[in-house]
Amino acid sequence: MRAYRTHFISDTRYLFLKSLKLTWRMPMWTFFGLVQPLLWLLIFGQLFKGLSKLPKFPTKDYVQFLTPGVIVMTVLFGASWSGVSLLRDLRNGVMERLLVAPIVRSSIVLSRLLHNGFTVIVQVSLLVVVAALIGAGFPNAHGLFFVCIVVLLLSLGFSAISNALAMRLKQEEPLVVMGNMLTLPLLFFSSALVPVDFMPHWMQLVSRMNPVSYGVEAVRACYEGQLFQPFWMSIGILSIFSLFSMAVAVMTFQKVE
Repeated sequence: MRAYRTHFISDTRYLFLKSLKLTWRMPMWTFFGLVQPLLWLLIFGQLFKGLSKLPKFPTKDYVQFLTPGVIVMTVLFGASWSGVSLLRDLRNGVMERLLVAPIVRSSIVLSRLLHNGFTVIVQVSLLVVVAALIGAGFPNAHGLFFVCIVVLLLSLGFSAISNALAMRLKQEEPLVVMGNMLTLPLLFFSSALVPVDFMPHWMQLVSRMNPVSYGVEAVRACYEGQLFQPFWMSIGILSIFSLFSMAVAVMTFQKVE
């Protein structure tokens, strides 16, 4: 058992650093991932800024309300494409060589998920700085740390789902279609764009089962410095979601021949 754990950690570390080196050679991909969220922040911030004038709206500035939603949107859309890179590795024979190599299979999964999580954290960190410059405010050091924790949990969960689907489907086109079918409803059935109280009752019920909603509310609590019981409940739900998703991804990889 101890030998297995040692090999698992060393294999995960090696594969993670290998993926990180490849990303470091193409840093523009990380910055390109920032373009879309910044457009969301600017366009949605202007399109829905009148909402902040409505009675009982939680903030006076819509950009402040929107920023946690855009942070989670960055994670959601970034993680949904994680499976596409896996399919490219399958097509190029990279994954086939890894599967027959004397390494722990679960380390293949975890290293990919950690790499995607690290990349998204870098993107979100840059997004937080830019959002602060346009009036969204800046969380304190404690809050920023927990923003990264929330981002990591969400990224691990949704990346695991994307990778598991990729190994099942083995084709890029249906994976992209399914990714869009999942991410857009998850986004609109959350409090990313509007407060939950502004939704119809049936949508409020759906949002309570949506991990994206808990991610948005947790990030929003970090910005407000209110790390009380609702925040820790969100962290607990996101932890369960990410662990369950990773378990599904690992089991999927174990069955691949």
